[in-house]
Formats: sequence, C-alpha cells, structure tokens
Amino acid sequence: MTIYQFSLLFLLWVCLPHFCSPEIMFRRTPVPQKRILGAHVPRSDGKILHRQKRGWMWNQFFLLEEYTGSDYQYVGKLHSDQDKGDGSLKYILSGDGAGTLFIIDEKTGDIHATRRIDREEKAFYTLRAQAINRRTLRPVEPESEFVIKIHDINDNEPTFPEEIYTASVPEMSVVGTSVVQVTATDADDPSYGNSARVIYSILQGQPYFSVEPETGIIRTALPNMNRENREQYQVVIQAKDMGGQMGGLSGTTTVNITLTDVNDNPPRFPQNTIHLRVLESSPVGTSIGSVKATDADTGKNAEVEYRIIDGDGTDMFDIITETDTQEGIITVKKPLDYESRRLYTLKVEAENTHVDPRFYYLGPFKDTTIVKISIEDVDEPPIFSRSSYLFEVHEDIEVGTIIGTVMARDPDSTSSPIRFSLDRHTDLDRIFNIHSGNGSLYTSKPLDRELSQWHNLTVIAAEINNPKEMTRVAVFVRILDVNDNAPQFAVFYDTFVCENARPGQLIQTISAVDKDDPLGGQKFFFSLAAVNPNFTVQDNEVIVVLFAALKRQRKKEPLILSKEDIRDNIVSYNDEGGGEEDTQAFDIGTLRNPAAIEEKKLRRDIIPETLFIPRRTPTAPDNTDVRDFINERLKEHDLDPTAPPYDSLATYAYEGNDSIAESLSSLESGTTDGDQNYDYLREWGPRFNKLAEMYGGGESDKDS
Repeated sequence: MTIYQFSLLFLLWVCLPHFCSPEIMFRRTPVPQKRILGAHVPRSDGKILHRQKRGWMWNQFFLLEEYTGSDYQYVGKLHSDQDKGDGSLKYILSGDGAGTLFIIDEKTGDIHATRRIDREEKAFYTLRAQAINRRTLRPVEPESEFVIKIHDINDNEPTFPEEIYTASVPEMSVVGTSVVQVTATDADDPSYGNSARVIYSILQGQPYFSVEPETGIIRTALPNMNRENREQYQVVIQAKDMGGQMGGLSGTTTVNITLTDVNDNPPRFPQNTIHLRVLESSPVGTSIGSVKATDADTGKNAEVEYRIIDGDGTDMFDIITETDTQEGIITVKKPLDYESRRLYTLKVEAENTHVDPRFYYLGPFKDTTIVKISIEDVDEPPIFSRSSYLFEVHEDIEVGTIIGTVMARDPDSTSSPIRFSLDRHTDLDRIFNIHSGNGSLYTSKPLDRELSQWHNLTVIAAEINNPKEMTRVAVFVRILDVNDNAPQFAVFYDTFVCENARPGQLIQTISAVDKDDPLGGQKFFFSLAAVNPNFTVQDNEVIVVLFAALKRQRKKEPLILSKEDIRDNIVSYNDEGGGEEDTQAFDIGTLRNPAAIEEKKLRRDIIPETLFIPRRTPTAPDNTDVRDFINERLKEHDLDPTAPPYDSLATYAYEGNDSIAESLSSLESGTTDGDQNYDYLREWGPRFNKLAEMYGGGESDKDS
C-alpha cells in the first residue's frame, strides 16, 4: 500500500462519525437496574448481541487493516471507574487473538495489535475483558465481551473466473445483439465504501463490440458484420473497482468471439459455359464429368441441389447431386450414337436447399450454367440389316447355288469394308459357304432333306481394317422336300396261306412308306409285279389287300401271326385288371385320349367289324404335361406311314366306365359266329368303298 493510500484511509477513519474515543470509561451503576449500554453489536454469525448493565461501558473498537507502521497499532483503552490510578487493578484480555494478535497493558488497559491485519482474512474479532483486584484477584467488574472490527481498505483488485472466454454470435446480427456476459469479483468489503464496486470497460475490440459498464454484457456494435470478410475477433474487457475512479484497482480478461455462418450468399458457377466429352460407346449410367457451384457459406447453408432445367439433351443425360463434395455428377441416361448426333447442350441449375427468409433480399439463391457435351466417335462393329435370317431352298438344287444373301454395314462415319465368314462350329460338315465380299450364301455339298431338314448357321461380319470389331447373326436354312425317294414297303412281308383258302379270302394287307413328305400326303398305287392267277391285289391307294378266294372268315384272325414278329407283344396285354373300378390300380387318366375317339380312329390289327363307339366319360384331372405329350405322339404316329399297322396305344388309352367293348384285348374281339355287316365302311369315305363292296356283298359272300 502506498503512503498516499494509507494517508487517505487514515483521514477517512479519523473523520468517521461513529468512531469512539480510544479510551473506554467504566462507570459504576446500581446492580438491580437493567439497561442496555451501547449500540447493538453485530456478530459474525448475523445474531444481535445485547450488553447487560455492568460497571463499565464501551462501544466497538475499530482497527484499520494493512497497518504498515513500525510500532504496534493502537486499538483502544479499557478503563474501570473502580480504577484509582494506584495500580491496584489488573486488566485481563481473552478471546480471539488475545495474547498474540492483541495485547493489553494490564495496568493501564491499553490494547495494541501486534501485526498487520487483513480484513479479507478475518473481518472482526470478539474478545472478553475483565478488571480484577491485583491483591485479592477478585473481579471488581464482571467479564464483558467487546468487538474489534477491521475497517476495509481497497487492497484487492477485481478478478475474472476465466482468463479467456469463448463466445459466438451469428454474422449479420443487428447492433446490440448480446454475445456473452463476463463477471469480475472483488474481495474487498462491498458494504464499506467503493472498494468492491466494479465498473467494466472495453480495452480492445472496438468498434465491433461494446460492453455494459455495470453488467459486463458484451454486445455487437457494428451492423452487418460479415463472416466471409472476418470470422474471428479478440476482445479485452477491464473490470475496475472504486466505481471506475482514478486510484481504483483493475483486472482484465480476453474474450474470443467467432461469427457463425448464416445463408447470406447464393451459389455461383465459376464459368458461364462448361465443356465435357464422352465416348459414344459409354454405357447408360456412366459418369462423364461434374459441375460445381461455389458458395461462400459453410455447412448446411452451402448445400446445393443440381438439376437440368433445359437443353436439347434432357432426355439423354441426367445429373446427380453428390452431397459429400457438393458437385453435380452428369451421367449418361440413354445410349449415345456419334453418327446420329455429336453435340448436346444442357442448362444446369444449382440452388441452395436451406434458405433463410431474412436474407431473401440478397437472392436469388441459385445460379445456372451451360454445359456442352461433345460425343466422340469410337470404332463400332458392323451392323446386320436383320436380327436373323431365314432362307428356304429345295433339296435338289445344284452345288454352288446361292441360297440367300446377308447384308451388314459399318455404322462409323468413316465406313470400313466388311468381310463375311461362316462360323464352322455351326457347319461342321461344310455343306455351305459364303462369299466374303458380298455375304452370299451358297451350297458346297448336295442337300438332303431326309437327312437334315434344318441348318442353323452363324455368319460373322468383321471390319477388314479392324478384324476385332465383329458381329454375329443367326441364319436358319430350311430344306424343302422334293419327291426324290421311291416308295418302300413298311416291313418285310412273309405271308402264309392255307391250301384250302377260298377264292376272295383276305390273306395279307400291305402298306408302303416314302421318305418324302408332300403337303397333300402320300398316295401309292399297288400292283403285282408278276402276273399270278392264284392271287389278286385290291389297290386302295393307301393300303393294298391281298385276296385269295375266301371272302368270309368264321373267326377274325389277327393279322400278325408270326410269334417272332416284334408285334406279338400285343398278346402280353391279356391282364386287364379291374379297370377304372379298381381303386388299387394306377391312375391312367393322363393316358386317356378323348381326341382319338372324336376322330374315330380305327384299329388296324384285326379285320374291321361293326364299330362300337365307346361312351365318352369325363376326362381325368388335368395333367397337362404328360397328356399333351402323349397326344402329340399319338398324332405323329397316326400320320406317320412308317408306323406299325396296329395302334395299340390308341386301343388301350381309353376304357371308359362299363365299356360295351367288355375287354381291352383285341385277341378275342372277333370270336363270335354269325353274319357281319360291313356297310359302315361306306361311312369312312370314298377310299373304303371298295372294301365295303367286297365285304358287304350278297349271297356270294356267305357259305353255301
């Protein structure tokens, strides 16, 4: 403490109106009388102490803190009215600091402080005083308490709890926007003088910020502070006691203030026109380049969404916003063709996704640019005029005949000559060849429809200048039939006839086949190769019937007589089972062929007799795959002249309930005697008229 400060404080202490005389006089009063002497003395715990009547009286003692003199600081004097000045009384001091901090002259009652006292360490001391007879040691006055109060001086500067504060405020804030509040504390006595009265001021940070002197609230002082121009500010705040007057003590702190971002800047493309290139062979989805609009803002305030809003390439290209890099990625939307179009123009827009309505006046918060995309040519493979070719040719053409021509072109702007070739994996027999220059296919070997009706070829077209660029196309060659095969008998016939055969008796039915396949079906004409008076042949253009002399049979014999013949497997079907009534049998519903009944298919393994059409019953539950398969095979065999002359599958494919045919086997179907009526043969069509006449004759057909 300076001499000036001490002198000033001492003068203030002397001039205080409530200071008592340093000498306290004790006056005897009647004991029964009760009265309060002196003022209320506040205790350190806030309670009020009341002094009772006693033989001495006093007020509080006051002591100035931080005394720096060389002698003990004089506090005050205790004196009893019983003291005659002859030294017969002795003064005793006890309580806080008695004997150490405070000492008393036991003869005179003078009290001194032995050392400098800090009020911030202890603001007052409570002591007890007593006057006793030195000779008898009896108290002449009752023991009484008194207080020594330490008067404050301004010996503590204001301090801030933090050396450095950190705060933020949005940019573009209006003047007076609160940023942060700082508070300093002073250890001096706030109830005495101005030692603890703090005033705040700004030492650094003007003219951008200001501080309220009484509260320490820091506020913005300039309008439209822009983060993009300056983001960080350092402000120094001073707190000074004594109401900020001269001579007061002070402390400072630093406040680092950051301007936070608001969306006050629209996105901007750095260029008005952007040029990109892409190969015409780029597949759909290929990224061909990016565009980016810059935004001075940060975070979500700088987020941008890109879109194509105009141009002649809106259907060919697309744009995707990449959120991590804030770029617009342009991709291929449809296949490109350099020969069709070589340049596209897009108008791309970038727009902020988070716009602050307070700053609409700074907008619009979007921008546009023109993107020109050039298509670059690549060497493309040839293109055929068709996706596949079908050629039809008769099997009797000469070797070297051109059967058709394939055509291909180079789609590139600089057309390259094309070379054609055959993929020999599709023509292992080398039946065909192709002219490499014009794509004409021709035969190199004779064709035979009966060996192969279809040929599936693959033709390759490759650029002569770049053979790696090639394209394949399928060529289907259908061989058309020509009547180039003579009829053949279906099987080898080894016919036996009894020696007692009657004239006109049927002894063999003969059929023929032809490898050719005319559209109208085969027609054969039969005759005996050598004239033989014992046999005649009835030509029905379909089958031929060999007759002897007998025109009536008593028993229908199966036409298949040889046990060695492969067809004798018919006799193995003599075990019919329980039919459809047999629930233990397997379900033959999938083998039924109602179509065969509708088409009136006839058995060919026995001599025809009266035809009983089985009664139709509902078809079995659908089993489409197997049923369709069997139906197709039945139709194939019905139309195939090379098939055996017995249709056993058609015979056993359908039973029906309570069939009037009684038996599934054909071995016993013609065992009854009696006349047979073959007039129904006329219903079969003109081809069976001959048989109807032969079997449906008059008396000559019967036994004599």
